[in-house]
Amino acid sequence: MKKISRRSFLMASGIAGLAAALTACGGSESGASGETSGDATGYKIAMVTDYGDITDQSFNQTTWEACVKFGTDNNIETKYYKPTTNNTAGRVQQVELAIAEGYNVIVMPGYAFAGTIVEAAPKYPEVKFIALDVGEGDLLAEGVAAAGEEYNFKPEEWNLADYVDMSNVYTAVYQEELSGYMAGYAAVMLGYTKLGFLGGMAVPAVQRYGYGFIQGADAAAGKLGVQPEIKYVYGNQFHGDADITAFMSTWYNGGTEVVFACGGGIYTSAVDAAKEVEGAKLIGVDVDQAAVIASYAAGEGNDASQWTDMTVTSAMKGLTPTTINTLTDVILNDNWEKYAGKIETLGLVDGNDPEANYVQLAGTTQFEDGKFSMDDYKALVKAMFDGEIKVSNDVTVEPTVANVTVDYRGTIK
Repeated sequence: MKKISRRSFLMASGIAGLAAALTACGGSESGASGETSGDATGYKIAMVTDYGDITDQSFNQTTWEACVKFGTDNNIETKYYKPTTNNTAGRVQQVELAIAEGYNVIVMPGYAFAGTIVEAAPKYPEVKFIALDVGEGDLLAEGVAAAGEEYNFKPEEWNLADYVDMSNVYTAVYQEELSGYMAGYAAVMLGYTKLGFLGGMAVPAVQRYGYGFIQGADAAAGKLGVQPEIKYVYGNQFHGDADITAFMSTWYNGGTEVVFACGGGIYTSAVDAAKEVEGAKLIGVDVDQAAVIASYAAGEGNDASQWTDMTVTSAMKGLTPTTINTLTDVILNDNWEKYAGKIETLGLVDGNDPEANYVQLAGTTQFEDGKFSMDDYKALVKAMFDGEIKVSNDVTVEPTVANVTVDYRGTIK
């Protein structure tokens, strides 16, 4: 999955942040440097994009803006590199170019970098590789294949160290079930009772989002005394197409009010279907997708303002705090030994400030007093942080529910 806060993204970093980044960096397709004079630490930070660019309003843009902020604040040179091909070879090429140009901290956003880690990291033991949203399963899939073996997508049956050298690698993954829970809770509290979940592939990260969504909706339904319906399906791919759009059209035309579209570009099919039904809504994933959903709905070059209310909320991963906090500890505090070789699962770290957490809802959430306000959101986060609310991360069994009806549809393809 791809793989923040907006007050952290659209507001704090979003358009203003991008403008600042490009002003500081100059900007070119192949790479842009946010160079600053001097480099007292001896570190230079490079970010490699996955298969998009730094204006994607998603993983690349959010992570790059965080790198630029850290570099600017601490007088450390930063530069981004964009692969010319969307594959491991293209990403490895850019990593090696960055290293050849003297960059010794490589930041990589998204699961697509698993193969890059397997291939490139062992060649450059002096370089620090920091990856966001690259899980053990992603790494095993690439490492096992590189060893000429067949991976069964059951990480618990494999020893990662046998296939991947993690000695100079740190990866951060997220408790997707928590932000999924927040999104499901918010949707029902805001009055939606006919919900849908459209997942990409049924991989653990997507499943955790979905099962968390169900649990949150169930809890809110119990609070309100309502009985929502949830339709649940996987597209079996991470992009939209005509078949998935047609499937989503049957949902929206059949009364579904809001769909949590969870899995890369699969949201495009939900948007295409929602455009045809007045008032149809989406929930975004990973980052605040309000702007990208509106832009896609409007079409390239068109005014997106009429679609800005299409996104109820987004269940997000805290890429900005992850990037800045990790770089701060690794570079400024010289604590790389705390990170090297680890895959760390990040979640809630602050019960009072939702934006400090590594899982959260978007600042563009359509909060409404009397239903689900910002104060209600803060109270929800505090209850989760304090352990008053428990969210299961078990994807081997369907969530136990008492107040919602879930119609599991399997896969579309």
